Amino acid sequence: MYRFSIEGENWILRFSPHIFLEQEERREIVSLLVQLGKDLTGFSHGSSFCIFSEKIGLLVFDVERIPSLILTISNVVTKDKWYIQKDSQIKRFN
Repeated sequence: MYRFSIEGENWILRFSPHIFLEQEERREIVSLLVQLGKDLTGFSHGSSFCIFSEKIGLLVFDVERIPSLILTISNVVTKDKWYIQKDSQIKRFN
């Protein structure tokens, strides 16, 4: 669990129990959130958003505002599991 502040709001970042990330990856995620900055304050309670990280993969965040400002990383999807639809076909992203 990490604590950080953006635009005067104090946030808690937590990780779903099934997600294992190295300490360096966790720090990278906090850095990404700080870069997101003011946009983070616009998410309402119960909403979700994603960040594509070159180093880690697709990060899925769930937002809670009650009783505290909490972001939970609910999933991490590595690039080898990304797919895209092109021309009515599903293909690997890379």
